[in-house]
Amino acid sequence: MNRADLETAIAAATEIIQQGEVLVIGSQSILGSFDEAVLPEAATRSIEVDIAPLADDAAETIATILDGQAGEWSPFHDQHGFYIQGVGRRTAVLPAGWQRRLVSVTPPGAPGSTGLCLDPVDLCVAKLVAAREKDHEFVAALFDAGLVDPSAVDERAGMLPRGRVQIDGSEITEATVARIQRWTRTFVRP
Repeated sequence: MNRADLETAIAAATEIIQQGEVLVIGSQSILGSFDEAVLPEAATRSIEVDIAPLADDAAETIATILDGQAGEWSPFHDQHGFYIQGVGRRTAVLPAGWQRRLVSVTPPGAPGSTGLCLDPVDLCVAKLVAAREKDHEFVAALFDAGLVDPSAVDERAGMLPRGRVQIDGSEITEATVARIQRWTRTFVRP
């Protein structure tokens, strides 16, 4: 994916759900902070943009509508070669203060449409909470490219909300934070 794809997704999502702002919480929110030309391939290989409506009900009805209209196998996917995954705001577990660090992206030609992308450090913490192989590859690629400081991720992991229950039912604990910090510290150069 590239920045233009992200902008297309933001414009489409805001139009579909009739909200001026959406939250971009998946890996492709990195395109809000960095141009694809400087990003490693592992950071842009996804063909989905995870977008959460800012206003939704507990059943995440609006996210479901977004997913249905622009999700995988939709006409939007066929036309653009990527798709929008409509998700709830609870999908990502983020460090305290993440809302103050959001990066705004307004697509050209869509002045009433804004995507609020995660700060790269917050994004890396969320990916390490999820702890899938692809998440570790994504974060390692950003570290190796010198785009995100492992020490900053280590510090921000300490700001995770203990006791927060994730979508899979597991809870954020001190052990969760310790696991993330052990992993990030393997990238810290003395």
